[in-house]
Amino acid sequence: MASTQTAPAAPAAKRDRTHYLYIAVIIAVVLGIAVGFAAPDFAKELKPIGTGFVSLIKMMISPIIFCTIVLGVGSVRKAAKVGKVGGLALGYFICMSFVALAIGLVVGNIIHPGSGMHLTEAVKGVGHTQAEAAAEGPVDFILGIIPTTFVSAFTEGQVLQTLLIALLVGFALQAMGRAGQPVLKGVEHIQKLVFRILGMIMWAAPVGAFGAMAAVIGETGMDALKALGTIMLGFYITCALFIVIVLGTLTKLVAKVSLFQLLKYLGREFLLIVSTSSSESALPRLIAKMEHLGVSRPVVGITVPTGYSFNLDGTMIYLTMASLFIADAMDQPMSIGQQIGLLLFMMVASKGAAGVSGSGIAVLASGLQSHKPALVDGVGLIIGIDRFMSEARAVTNFAGNAVATLLIGTWTGEVDKERVNRVLAGELPFDEKTLLDSDEDDAIDVAPEVPEQGGEKELAKA
Repeated sequence: MASTQTAPAAPAAKRDRTHYLYIAVIIAVVLGIAVGFAAPDFAKELKPIGTGFVSLIKMMISPIIFCTIVLGVGSVRKAAKVGKVGGLALGYFICMSFVALAIGLVVGNIIHPGSGMHLTEAVKGVGHTQAEAAAEGPVDFILGIIPTTFVSAFTEGQVLQTLLIALLVGFALQAMGRAGQPVLKGVEHIQKLVFRILGMIMWAAPVGAFGAMAAVIGETGMDALKALGTIMLGFYITCALFIVIVLGTLTKLVAKVSLFQLLKYLGREFLLIVSTSSSESALPRLIAKMEHLGVSRPVVGITVPTGYSFNLDGTMIYLTMASLFIADAMDQPMSIGQQIGLLLFMMVASKGAAGVSGSGIAVLASGLQSHKPALVDGVGLIIGIDRFMSEARAVTNFAGNAVATLLIGTWTGEVDKERVNRVLAGELPFDEKTLLDSDEDDAIDVAPEVPEQGGEKELAKA
């Protein structure tokens, strides 16, 4: 009698524990909203909780950017290839900024969001305070990129300063050739350590989300939302249209993937941004996830940090619509020429504002102070809902940088298209425990000189 053998049943897939973490974040946001409405005075006192969590995330930004860029630049044998990626990225960022400005201008001139508003004495003076807090000018911006010392870029938390130091170190290691390989290996181990620490910090996300959301609801309430609903609704719709139509079209035509699949892949990052109102809180995870997606380390290392200062699509739309809102509310409408001049100035002034909650207000006030001082008094009108608009512009900025990284990788041939499709299909899940792929343990090794051709394969292994 023939015996029949049945194959052992495959073990049930163990659910990732971080799944429950992000369910807890959603619950915390809802509870924060409820507490904000029920006990606004108590809710205001919870603001330090949210601020503390965002500060913990920001603490990790400089070392993550440094490690990512050093590994990206240092592992490429040809300096010209880094320049090609950086130049293409900056060109794309400038073009998309103009597109975002144009969309904001069109929508703002159609809906006239500030019509019917009335300026009160209570809001005057707020704009002048914000204008004083903004950057003084382009010269100060350029000089501000240079850190006081080699290590002060890390201690002061300036993204562009860290970017400069990391590029210098990366090019120096690139010039050292094989002698620099041990240093690259050491930096890779430091990166793994930093991401592991970040993973530990993320378990405080529900507490931080609760404190941040409760505080903003307690401070704002419903009055400001009702009075300023038009500008909020118009801004949200404009951001959504920009993401779906502009970014969606580019993603489909260039990268041949669905934008909605990419957004679903980054769903947890969007939740983190909404709960903290800062795209900077998701920057480390974006770097790790885009590398996991299949974009080469050099492209990710150059495009993502640079995009956080120069690719501010949501901020551009916000500055456009907020300027028109204030002008209409104060019965001082601007001509098209005045609008374009003001917004071109703001496009330059806004660089470096991404990721910092509330920084858009300072840039807005600074631009109005420079071009039409009479409108600065109206900045106080928008203070009440800036926190909610900050969420929308942070989400838009984040989506724009994710798409930009994929597009730059496609244009330069530094993306594994087969891996992209598998990751977006859910076949290669992201490792939430370490924020790094386990098969990258030996990613940096003493490698032979790479040929000039075959960029997609040579940098995928870098």
